[in-house]
Amino acid sequence: MPPRGYGGVESVVGSLTEALVQRGNDVTLFCAPGSRSSANVAALLESCHPNEIERSLYEADHVARAFGQIERADDGPPFDVVHDHCGFTALAMADRLDTPLVHTLHGQFTAETEAFYAHHGRKATLVGISGAQLAMAPVGLTIAGTIPNPIDVRSWPLREHKDDYLLWVGRITPEKGPHRAIAAARAAGVPLVLAGIIQPGQQDYFDREIAPRIDGDQVRFVGEIGGSLKASLFAGARALLMPIRWEEPFGMVIVEALACGTPVISFAEGAAPELVVDGKTGFLVDDERAMAAAVDRLPAIRARACRAWVSENCDTRVVAAAYERTYRSVATKHAKAQVLA
Repeated sequence: MPPRGYGGVESVVGSLTEALVQRGNDVTLFCAPGSRSSANVAALLESCHPNEIERSLYEADHVARAFGQIERADDGPPFDVVHDHCGFTALAMADRLDTPLVHTLHGQFTAETEAFYAHHGRKATLVGISGAQLAMAPVGLTIAGTIPNPIDVRSWPLREHKDDYLLWVGRITPEKGPHRAIAAARAAGVPLVLAGIIQPGQQDYFDREIAPRIDGDQVRFVGEIGGSLKASLFAGARALLMPIRWEEPFGMVIVEALACGTPVISFAEGAAPELVVDGKTGFLVDDERAMAAAVDRLPAIRARACRAWVSENCDTRVVAAAYERTYRSVATKHAKAQVLA
């Protein structure tokens, strides 16, 4: 952390950690080697595994080493709470740890994960990142509520005067809809910039549905982006297109665009209706034709209104304060339970 390129959860954890430290919290960050943070950095593994996300071998190794250090904190101040952003291992083993654990749900509930959370979800306090995500959760879980993913709004450039292109950013997969973004942009008669990483197993989809439509003029593909290039592309776009066809639990690119004053035109799927205020920070539409038509309405959206909404709802200071309240509540309940025991 921070990630060099694609890394949604890594960006979230990095931003949250910095905000918690700035607010006076004593934070230890268990992370990959080479990470940078204002927190106390504890790199546990010998090397990074950026292309093997959620491989059980490395996740289990990482979590076991972290738990070991947490349990050995007797020689210094003990931890009040553990905040887990891993996939599944830490939650499954949370009842083996004396310190209470808060687990942020970063993924979508599926038939497989519902069974997992139904069995292990009561071992910790869960936090959702959207109402749409929690609406699909199995019953009986201990859920503290919804806290959106954080973004440091001040680190993103605000541009009120936009260039003449639309933007699509994400993982190159059918459910993310880059092919639908191309169709909408062409119908609107506005150039489109596509940016993202081709997911493993998706090369055939890219070669079949995306590559033949890239002409370097009306449709440009710039690959994976990060740093100043990513910020510049977000800030300069007339709008970000989000033609998703899945129950996306959040959508970090939406708040990144809005932080730059760039409106979002999205299908009303997953958490998008919670992040895009129709008519104020963008438009919610049903299909590619409606997405193209909404491009003509973009002058009605004010860049500063987009940025203000994100600042009020998703800025790191807002999210960090919400997590602090959750930490205090969890730690207090745990202390009372220890006394009663």
